[in-house]
Amino acid sequence: MASSGVALGLGCDRGTPSETIARAIAQALAQAGANLADVRAVASIDLKADEAGLLELAASHGWTIAFHPAAALADVPVPNPSETVRRHTGTPSVSEAAALLAAGADLTHLIVEKHKLRGADGRNATVSVARMSASN
Repeated sequence: MASSGVALGLGCDRGTPSETIARAIAQALAQAGANLADVRAVASIDLKADEAGLLELAASHGWTIAFHPAAALADVPVPNPSETVRRHTGTPSVSEAAALLAAGADLTHLIVEKHKLRGADGRNATVSVARMSASN
């Protein structure tokens, strides 16, 4: 992985446990050829600013999550926009757009698109990984 590191964009169902999110992150980082030590930035949608599983996970890794409003995420071109996501959040993408905003980068930096994991409890976590832009 480039020394500049990676950014994670995170999305999840309301009430998703941190273990499910952590498993999704581990799988997405493995796809990216990266590991937890490479993570430089983490972002999600502002609707998740009180999501216990996300906050617990971020605290355990010492990450500060940037929470973006739907309008800012909706302005980011992504490869996998979703009407379902738009209906629920007001933006067609949470994880992909959040990863790109966190990385300060464009679509060419997206190395793991929308990696989705359904936990044993039936809750979904979505992780996207982007290479940090050289200027970050």
